[in-house]
Amino acid sequence: MKLRFTKMHGLGNDFVLIDATRAPVDLNPARVRALADRHFGIGCDQLLVVEPPTRADADFRYRIFNADGGEVEQCGNGVRCFARFVYDKGLTGKRTIRVETRAGIIAPTLTGDGLVTVDMGVPVFDPARIPFTSRSDAVVQPLDVDGQTVAITALSMGNPHAVQVVADVAGAPVAELGARLASHPDFPARVNAGFAEVVDAHHIRLRVYERGAGETLACGTGACAAAVAVILRGLASSPVRVDTRGGRLDIAWAGPGGPVLMTGPAVTVFEGEISLQ
Repeated sequence: MKLRFTKMHGLGNDFVLIDATRAPVDLNPARVRALADRHFGIGCDQLLVVEPPTRADADFRYRIFNADGGEVEQCGNGVRCFARFVYDKGLTGKRTIRVETRAGIIAPTLTGDGLVTVDMGVPVFDPARIPFTSRSDAVVQPLDVDGQTVAITALSMGNPHAVQVVADVAGAPVAELGARLASHPDFPARVNAGFAEVVDAHHIRLRVYERGAGETLACGTGACAAAVAVILRGLASSPVRVDTRGGRLDIAWAGPGGPVLMTGPAVTVFEGEISLQ
């Protein structure tokens, strides 16, 4: 099978995008892993598939596959690339696009400065909807990780996040602790582990270990979750500049019950065709 693709990135969080609006694409976990392989495939953190919507109030359907082949609910950096892709390819003339995801409808807007702003929806704190086996409704909760107590804020931005505040994000044990958090039994759908350092009242630094992908250069939903978490903890106020290893995202949140707005870049790297077994 020959497959046309576009390689894009949002702050170094990289994606392979496939247009399946005209004909379905036969994907399975093995094929996703082959495309995501950085030595034998194209290489990416996630594969993004553009499909026709299944509901009348959406312009497109957006499917997201992690590098391990598993399908997930949401990806903030990915949706900015998705919006840039469908507009640049002439699949829509709209600059605000309604996109159907497994987590619901989101609405990215292409701005005149080359950035994309996305209404990421209202954060979810209900443990059953994260999902998270919680023993408390506190903003900060202790979580036992193989005998180590980690203070986290758990929430969903369409996908589950566990955010902890650290003194120095550069020295945080993201690879080791992040991997253990990602597969913690209290998160039955696994979880994205965020490590946030508060610089000042409107500025944080962030690293994220993503379930199914490992640490990425940036995580859009992770930036939203981290900004919400530090605001809830009283450590920062909206808007929050989030510096990731790949660059800057700007997050605005008015508070509980309000949506999170994320603004950042989306860049096309190259296009091509690949043969798959």
